[in-house]
Amino acid sequence: MVPDDNLFITDLNSVGIQDAVRGYHKGGKERHGVARLREVLEDRLQEIKRAKTWKHERILTSPQSSKVTVEGVNGPLLNFCANNYLGLSNHPEVVEAGREALTKYGAGLSSVRFICGTQTLHKELEQRISKFHDREDTILYGSCFDANAGLFESMLTHEDAVFSDALNHASIIDGIRLCKAQKHRYPHRDVDELEHLLAHSDARLKLIVTDGVFSMDGTVAPLRRLRELADRYRALLAVDDSHATGFFGDTGRGTEEYCGVPGAADIICSTLGKAVSGAAGGYTTGPRELIALLRNVSRPYLFSNAPPPPVVGASLKALELVESSNELRSRLTANTEAFRIGLNAAGLTVAGDGHPICPVMVGEAPAAVDLASGMLERGIYVVAFSYPVVPKGAARVRVQLSAAHTTDDIARAVRAFAEVSKDIGLVK
Repeated sequence: MVPDDNLFITDLNSVGIQDAVRGYHKGGKERHGVARLREVLEDRLQEIKRAKTWKHERILTSPQSSKVTVEGVNGPLLNFCANNYLGLSNHPEVVEAGREALTKYGAGLSSVRFICGTQTLHKELEQRISKFHDREDTILYGSCFDANAGLFESMLTHEDAVFSDALNHASIIDGIRLCKAQKHRYPHRDVDELEHLLAHSDARLKLIVTDGVFSMDGTVAPLRRLRELADRYRALLAVDDSHATGFFGDTGRGTEEYCGVPGAADIICSTLGKAVSGAAGGYTTGPRELIALLRNVSRPYLFSNAPPPPVVGASLKALELVESSNELRSRLTANTEAFRIGLNAAGLTVAGDGHPICPVMVGEAPAAVDLASGMLERGIYVVAFSYPVVPKGAARVRVQLSAAHTTDDIARAVRAFAEVSKDIGLVK
């Protein structure tokens, strides 16, 4: 017999099912394991709060756009902190394409791709992406995080080596952790140190991996030099182009095009959740043999449901809009230039390489929080970032421009930054 005070319920027929689900026994006490978990997690949560890195999620009560309404905040806010670079997240043609796909193909596949989760839409989108990037083949994922998580473990073994920029995205870092390859990290954009590491490696496959654009800094990878090093040391080059695909470069082909080295990357991982539709989804595009391998062994692909038809339909329409006109890219470029010029004139420092990611550099975390709070009071939605997301002493308010912003929106944001920065003593 199990004693009455045993906290593990072994006979669901002898107790209330709801009590069992809630984790209680007859005495109404919480299970020891759950109680201990609460204690441990509460300590960790307090550490996060003390470090002032607690994430406060604001709840949108409107579609994603240049103007949003936020729960608990009066009136609409000008939104300057989304990845909605081309303003396609709520574009009427993109929304309608998603609705049509929903009607024709259903809400979802209830399956992974290799069982019964592949539709004509998925193959069409993969072919379109391959053509867009001028690559041999493409594989879709639920996100670019999944694409990066599935890449390194699938293609690299203990005989191989991976060389990663120190500021690469968390998904690259986590993906590399999963693989058995020799792991090397080089300082941010330090091609000399990278060359030293490559020269002293005798690995079978050498893979250099970098963000195309680094999301916290708005800096651009030195792709021309990286390609030269890859050729010199018989290495491969992989680029995560999530903050470039669709809008960076003359035709939106990303960091390669912006840097004037089309085809520089052997492998591109990117997203469908930012400039292109803004919904969800990611992909890897490159050599057909690599894509075939990923279809057979990549765990995020094999064990995740296929991207839902509305997401795929919206992405197809967004790609069509990206390829059919330069109007949105031109507007985004103009908005970015106007914002950077305006803030420099106000005495503020904007980091980055001319990208729509515009980090307003502050220095200390409290000042960054004060700046973001003051902007919110003036109806401008921006977010402060501080250590450990960015280095100590490099706190900032990251601004992201969109083609959906009007010239009046940009002017209003610049005025607000100038006013708040004076109020809190950032500039005189």
